[in-house]
Amino acid sequence: MPLHLIKLCVGCESISDLEEWIEENKALHRRLRRDYEQTHTTRMVPKRVEELLDGGSLYWVIKGQLAARQKLLDIRPFTDGEGIGRCHLVLEPKVVPVEPRPYRPFQGWRYLNQKDAPRDLGRDSGDLAEMPEELRRELAGLGLL
Repeated sequence: MPLHLIKLCVGCESISDLEEWIEENKALHRRLRRDYEQTHTTRMVPKRVEELLDGGSLYWVIKGQLAARQKLLDIRPFTDGEGIGRCHLVLEPKVVPVEPRPYRPFQGWRYLNQKDAPRDLGRDSGDLAEMPEELRRELAGLGLL
Protein backbone atom coordinates (compact mmCIF):
# COMPACT_ATOMS: atom_id res chain seq x y z
CA MET A 1 0.00 0.00 0.00
CA PRO A 2 1.51 3.37 -0.96
CA LEU A 3 2.47 6.02 1.54
CA HIS A 4 2.09 9.72 0.79
CA LEU A 5 3.52 13.05 1.94
CA ILE A 6 1.65 16.23 2.87
CA LYS A 7 3.28 19.63 2.42
CA LEU A 8 2.12 23.25 2.55
CA CYS A 9 2.02 24.94 -0.85
CA VAL A 10 3.38 28.24 0.44
CA GLY A 11 2.45 31.30 -1.61
CA CYS A 12 -0.22 29.45 -3.60
CA GLU A 13 -3.77 30.78 -3.48
CA SER A 14 -5.40 28.00 -5.52
CA ILE A 15 -4.85 24.85 -7.52
CA SER A 16 -4.74 26.97 -10.67
CA ASP A 17 -1.88 29.01 -9.13
CA LEU A 18 0.09 25.78 -8.69
CA GLU A 19 -0.69 24.69 -12.26
CA GLU A 20 0.35 28.10 -13.62
CA TRP A 21 3.64 27.94 -11.71
CA ILE A 22 4.36 24.53 -13.23
CA GLU A 23 3.55 25.79 -16.74
CA GLU A 24 5.79 28.86 -16.24
CA ASN A 25 8.68 26.61 -15.21
CA LYS A 26 8.09 24.35 -18.21
CA ALA A 27 8.12 27.38 -20.53
CA LEU A 28 11.34 28.69 -18.96
CA HIS A 29 13.04 25.33 -19.49
CA ARG A 30 11.87 25.26 -23.13
CA ARG A 31 13.28 28.76 -23.72
CA LEU A 32 16.59 27.69 -22.17
CA ARG A 33 16.50 24.45 -24.20
CA ARG A 34 16.66 22.35 -21.05
CA ASP A 35 14.81 19.16 -20.25
CA TYR A 36 12.03 19.80 -17.75
CA GLU A 37 11.67 17.86 -14.54
CA GLN A 38 9.49 19.20 -11.75
CA THR A 39 11.19 19.05 -8.38
CA HIS A 40 10.38 20.42 -4.98
CA THR A 41 13.27 20.92 -2.57
CA THR A 42 12.83 20.07 1.09
CA ARG A 43 15.25 20.11 4.01
CA MET A 44 14.62 16.66 5.44
CA VAL A 45 14.91 13.38 3.55
CA PRO A 46 12.01 10.95 4.09
CA LYS A 47 13.10 7.66 5.66
CA ARG A 48 10.32 5.58 4.08
CA VAL A 49 11.41 6.10 0.45
CA GLU A 50 10.41 2.65 -0.85
CA GLU A 51 6.84 3.04 0.43
CA LEU A 52 6.58 6.57 -0.98
CA LEU A 53 7.80 5.51 -4.42
CA ASP A 54 5.38 2.58 -4.52
CA GLY A 55 2.57 4.75 -5.93
CA GLY A 56 2.75 7.60 -3.39
CA SER A 57 1.91 11.24 -4.00
CA LEU A 58 2.71 14.63 -2.53
CA TYR A 59 -0.54 16.12 -1.22
CA TRP A 60 -0.61 19.92 -1.22
CA VAL A 61 -2.24 22.02 1.49
CA ILE A 62 -3.43 25.24 -0.14
CA LYS A 63 -4.88 28.02 2.02
CA GLY A 64 -5.50 25.69 4.97
CA GLN A 65 -7.01 22.79 3.03
CA LEU A 66 -5.72 19.59 1.55
CA ALA A 67 -6.56 20.44 -2.07
CA ALA A 68 -4.48 18.57 -4.64
CA ARG A 69 -1.82 15.96 -5.18
CA GLN A 70 1.04 15.14 -7.51
CA LYS A 71 2.50 11.68 -8.00
CA LEU A 72 5.98 11.17 -6.53
CA LEU A 73 8.40 9.88 -9.19
CA ASP A 74 11.68 9.95 -7.27
CA ILE A 75 13.34 11.18 -4.08
CA ARG A 76 16.91 12.43 -4.47
CA PRO A 77 18.95 13.47 -1.42
CA PHE A 78 21.77 15.97 -2.06
CA THR A 79 24.04 18.40 -0.26
CA ASP A 80 23.65 22.07 -1.16
CA GLY A 81 26.46 24.60 -1.67
CA GLU A 82 26.54 25.38 2.06
CA GLY A 83 26.99 21.74 3.01
CA ILE A 84 23.38 21.29 4.20
CA GLY A 85 21.64 18.02 3.37
CA ARG A 86 18.49 18.50 1.34
CA CYS A 87 16.17 16.48 -0.85
CA HIS A 88 14.57 16.88 -4.28
CA LEU A 89 11.09 15.42 -4.49
CA VAL A 90 10.61 14.67 -8.20
CA LEU A 91 6.95 15.09 -9.12
CA GLU A 92 4.75 14.28 -12.07
CA PRO A 93 3.81 17.75 -13.40
CA LYS A 94 0.09 16.84 -13.47
CA VAL A 95 -1.93 18.28 -10.56
CA VAL A 96 -4.90 16.18 -9.43
CA PRO A 97 -7.58 17.95 -7.35
CA VAL A 98 -8.78 15.96 -4.33
CA GLU A 99 -11.79 16.22 -2.04
CA PRO A 100 -10.95 19.27 0.09
CA ARG A 101 -10.25 18.77 3.76
CA PRO A 102 -9.21 21.39 6.35
CA TYR A 103 -5.60 21.02 7.48
CA ARG A 104 -3.71 23.04 10.10
CA PRO A 105 -0.38 24.71 9.28
CA PHE A 106 2.83 22.83 10.08
CA GLN A 107 6.51 22.95 9.17
CA GLY A 108 8.19 20.56 6.77
CA TRP A 109 6.16 17.60 5.57
CA ARG A 110 4.09 14.83 7.13
CA TYR A 111 3.42 11.23 6.15
CA LEU A 112 -0.12 10.34 5.04
CA ASN A 113 -1.34 6.75 4.99
CA GLN A 114 -3.36 5.59 1.99
CA LYS A 115 -6.40 4.87 4.18
CA ASP A 116 -6.42 8.53 5.32
CA ALA A 117 -5.85 10.11 1.90
CA PRO A 118 -8.71 12.09 0.34
CA ARG A 119 -10.23 10.77 -2.88
CA ASP A 120 -9.39 12.33 -6.21
CA LEU A 121 -12.03 14.58 -7.71
CA GLY A 122 -12.94 12.86 -10.94
CA ARG A 123 -15.79 11.52 -12.99
CA ASP A 124 -17.27 9.63 -10.05
CA SER A 125 -17.25 12.75 -7.84
CA GLY A 126 -20.45 14.09 -9.40
CA ASP A 127 -21.19 17.78 -8.91
CA LEU A 128 -18.25 18.21 -6.53
CA ALA A 129 -15.74 17.97 -9.40
CA GLU A 130 -17.68 20.56 -11.42
CA MET A 131 -17.91 22.99 -8.52
CA PRO A 132 -15.52 25.98 -8.55
CA GLU A 133 -12.53 25.45 -6.26
CA GLU A 134 -13.39 28.47 -4.10
CA LEU A 135 -16.89 27.11 -3.40
CA ARG A 136 -15.48 23.63 -2.58
CA ARG A 137 -13.01 25.30 -0.22
CA GLU A 138 -15.76 27.30 1.52
CA LEU A 139 -18.11 24.32 1.90
CA ALA A 140 -15.30 22.13 3.24
CA GLY A 141 -14.35 24.87 5.71
CA LEU A 142 -17.93 24.88 6.97
CA GLY A 143 -17.84 21.10 7.36
CA LEU A 144 -20.42 20.57 4.63
CA LEU A 145 -18.20 18.41 2.42
